[in-house]
Amino acid sequence: MKEMYDVVVAGGGLTGAAAAVAAKRNGLKDVLLVERYGFLGGMATSGLVNPFMSYFKAGTNRKEENQLIFGIFQEILDRLEELGGLKNKITFDAEIMKLVLNRIITEEGVNILFHTYVTSVNKDKNSENRIESIKISNKSGNTDVKGKIFIDCTGDADIAFMAGVPCKKGREQDGYSQPMTMCFRVANVDRSKMPSREEINRIYTEAVSRGEITNPRENVLFFDTIHEDVIHFNTTRIVKKDATNAEELTEAELMVREQCWEMFNFLKKYIPGFENSYLQLTAPQIGIRESRRIVGKYVLTEEDVLQGRKFEDSVCYCAYTIDIHNPAGTGTVIKRLNTGDYYGIPYRCLLPLNIENLLVAGRPISSTHEAHSSLRIMPTCTALGEAAGTAAALSIINQITPGELDPIILRKKLMENKAIKF
Repeated sequence: MKEMYDVVVAGGGLTGAAAAVAAKRNGLKDVLLVERYGFLGGMATSGLVNPFMSYFKAGTNRKEENQLIFGIFQEILDRLEELGGLKNKITFDAEIMKLVLNRIITEEGVNILFHTYVTSVNKDKNSENRIESIKISNKSGNTDVKGKIFIDCTGDADIAFMAGVPCKKGREQDGYSQPMTMCFRVANVDRSKMPSREEINRIYTEAVSRGEITNPRENVLFFDTIHEDVIHFNTTRIVKKDATNAEELTEAELMVREQCWEMFNFLKKYIPGFENSYLQLTAPQIGIRESRRIVGKYVLTEEDVLQGRKFEDSVCYCAYTIDIHNPAGTGTVIKRLNTGDYYGIPYRCLLPLNIENLLVAGRPISSTHEAHSSLRIMPTCTALGEAAGTAAALSIINQITPGELDPIILRKKLMENKAIKF
């Protein structure tokens, strides 16, 4: 461990990996990435979330001229494809993803600690607006790690919350966040016998009406994998649980594995093609769509998303739908952007109101519940991580805080690095 790091990144998901790599590539020497698991990838690996949701302009096909996100995300795509771990630009293999991220991180010389949690934040003795160090816990014990700038990529805004950044959770009327879901995979499926999605959902609805299904989700959501006989399911639903409450998160994990088993048995019993199938894999942890969101220098709104607003300080672009799974039960709200449109995410959304040497990237950035439902997807979060890492590097090199960084200079650097193209 070094006495002082330039940048400390907490959370080794796609967001954190991109942030650490960007900080290193843009001129910083000492970058530390801490991750609670023994592998990188976050929801892409520990949550088994798949495939990538759209990183193209709204309603358009997957051609390069419609693509919105490049940079480190594109590099991840290219490396996945080289190793046979990518299909149709969106479906990827989680095991190959782990390897790809390991290689990118180690090649850049990022310092990394696996099996490590952030447990507390220590403020600068001379300023309540600065973080001096974070306390980490792992097999070696408890250690205070100092950094010039910290990047919170925990997904739950853990560092921001512990540092006293104002945060919100869930929707305005009751505070409920989008439901948690455990992804699972079923193998040895005979696709030639499978009925249409409409027929599968008709059979599912009948099973619900007979009381055979306790899952409150309204339909069966499934996707291809890179293996022909393996089908990926993102169809369980745990509502009214807080992912930042340890007891409720534990309850959710216990409940959701029962839902996985229930859904698998439904498929095997009623859906042609699943007669000889088996439950191949459940995710190491439940998938979390939403928890804390910081209050930053700009709050992205539903109107910003649906009206396709671009900002002078946009650091990445997105065109995914407003996609709100009912936080309290059945149903999903979908609102789409106009075909060919997209919106920008301002740099200000990464800047907390009251901590000057902290950046927040990924799904906890400053937004409303509705806007969050669009930007939370993995391609966008990867781009936000790259923007945060780049901003941290520029700030340190110029001996300023991230809040003092001219976003025009940041955008210019992101364009030079081919992270954004317009």
